[in-house]
Amino acid sequence: MLKAKSIHKSYGQLQILKGVDLEVQKGEIVTIVGASGAGKSSLLNILGTLDRPDSGTLTINDIELNKLNNKQLSDFRNRQIGFIFQFHHLLVEFSALENVCIPAFIAGKSKSDAEKKAAELLDLLGLKDRLHHKPNQLSGGEQQRVAVARALINNPALIFADEPSGNLDSVNALELHELFIKLKNDFSQTFVIVTHNEDLANLSDRTVTMKDGLIVNAH
Repeated sequence: MLKAKSIHKSYGQLQILKGVDLEVQKGEIVTIVGASGAGKSSLLNILGTLDRPDSGTLTINDIELNKLNNKQLSDFRNRQIGFIFQFHHLLVEFSALENVCIPAFIAGKSKSDAEKKAAELLDLLGLKDRLHHKPNQLSGGEQQRVAVARALINNPALIFADEPSGNLDSVNALELHELFIKLKNDFSQTFVIVTHNEDLANLSDRTVTMKDGLIVNAH
């Protein structure tokens, strides 16, 4: 489903990625681990099309993304990719339901269709009674589950997560990790996750270790 080949990225004189190759299959949970500064988040941003590599190719679902212009890439990202961050980035003035709907509105879905799908997702994630609560009325674990629902709203091919449980206590972190496994098992959802959490890495199908801008181990 995802194939990255010889990905290079530099900022000024600093080489961040030095020729990374990675393949991810549909329905796979792949975690990327390594010390701070190894290039994990830079790689995730490029795989998620938030940044472009200096050289190398990225193909998702047989589409060569380096051949797309910025508008085409933005449309592809909205429809095919979901993001979950350490800090959930929910909009504080909107309810859980409204936050989840935002990517669907950007994709041109009607209000009724978006709200129906958002409510179904929030119900699936155990937030049926929280649809109209604003972020400050939700616990940290609930806020992160709203962010997961938002990532899922457009049926993305891939979900990229950067330290998704880094801001959660151990109980909520475990619940989030189990949710990823359930989404993979029930819907063949594909995840690429940067994490320092060993429990999450151990639950994944494959762990990729980065060091000094290169993948040094994958198992």
